Amino acid sequence: MIKKEITDEKLKKHLSILEDDKMHLFTMADGRVRGALFHGTHFVNQLRIQHNLGILETYILGQASLCAALTIPMMKDLEHLSIKYEASNLVNGYSVEADSTGYVRGYLFNDKISIEKPLENWNLKPFLGQGTLTFSRIHKDDKIPQSSSVEVSGENIAQDFASYFFQSEQINTAFNSSIQFDKEGRVIGAGAMFLQVMPKTGGSAKYGSQIDSRQEEEDDDLIKVENAFKACPSLGLLYSENHVDSDDIILGLFREFKPTITLRRDVKYDCPCSEEKFLNYIRSFPKEQILELKENGPNPLSITCKNCGSVFQIPVSRI
Repeated sequence: MIKKEITDEKLKKHLSILEDDKMHLFTMADGRVRGALFHGTHFVNQLRIQHNLGILETYILGQASLCAALTIPMMKDLEHLSIKYEASNLVNGYSVEADSTGYVRGYLFNDKISIEKPLENWNLKPFLGQGTLTFSRIHKDDKIPQSSSVEVSGENIAQDFASYFFQSEQINTAFNSSIQFDKEGRVIGAGAMFLQVMPKTGGSAKYGSQIDSRQEEEDDDLIKVENAFKACPSLGLLYSENHVDSDDIILGLFREFKPTITLRRDVKYDCPCSEEKFLNYIRSFPKEQILELKENGPNPLSITCKNCGSVFQIPVSRI
């Protein structure tokens, strides 16, 4: 990826005083629940400048990319996940990808959304609408991706992701993502969190009454966890403040359930594209097509990576 630099001095100053982007993984409630909290303010700003997006476009692709980043802790070994939302509304959908090595990339199918009046809220149904959300996973030894699709409302991207996991994988998973803009439309805070109920393991007690009692206690605990998750303030707003610490958010929000932070890792908005990769792709064309490019095509060739907005100027002599 050709990384574009932020030139807005006010935004650069604000970003310089914030906690660095980082994903914090944790478990709680005696191991019954796992989760991750991702501070992604720099992440969303990089996404925005790479694709030169407006406020609404940044909000949509930013939400989808933040949620995609949260799938990385769920991956096993080396895994790559492609997530596509397809609809017939103004945006037409989006494509985001997350990789177990720690990068996320993606794009909107329509990145110039026309709106007739100022937005009254962040309900995305008028722009996304009812559509199909498809997850395609590929592991290092797979020849083809393993795909699954569900129908979702398109009103809220975080809820759409939760709906996918419930419908397709039968796993209770909650997502929360948030982006905070200032009055001039700058992204000054962004973050996302997921919680997931782990499947039960091990044997069972001998007496049914003991099983019933323990089950009731576990159910009560999960309801309390859910209520604490719902009570979380806007992560975008929290992360827009220079004194906020991710550890404090986790420990403060879920203190009753004794959370343990198990790992901190980097997640970047990045793309493995390169001039050499595009050159190798062009060199695989039929000889006649390559000859036509050399004789009659533009020089240099201008190739834009749709996943990250990088523009490569490739001299025809290199083909």
